Amino acid sequence: MPRGKRGVDWAAVRRIALRLPGAEEDTSYDTAAFKVRKKLFARLRPEGEDLVLRMSFDDRERFVEGDPDVFHYTEHYGASEMALVRLTRVHEAQLAELLEHSWRRVAGKRLITELETRS
Repeated sequence: MPRGKRGVDWAAVRRIALRLPGAEEDTSYDTAAFKVRKKLFARLRPEGEDLVLRMSFDDRERFVEGDPDVFHYTEHYGASEMALVRLTRVHEAQLAELLEHSWRRVAGKRLITELETRS
């Protein structure tokens, strides 16, 4: 588990997300969101406390079982490959990994290669 202070604000989410190739700030359901080629990879829930991220059902279950203080989902997201991340509880380094993972699910090979050649 990451050490250090927990909790990130929207400015940190924005900074991390926009470093990813092709990431664009947009809206989804009238809330701030990030997309690649018009495909959603992250969005803020209306109450502003949770971030919605794409991930497989298996990953979601593993995260929710492993750290329910940070990860959860509602009935609304039960049939979707999405998880909710509590911004007040997640470590910034962990969020960066999660955002990249979610981004990779929609980015496509060219953008993934671009990210990997940057590293």
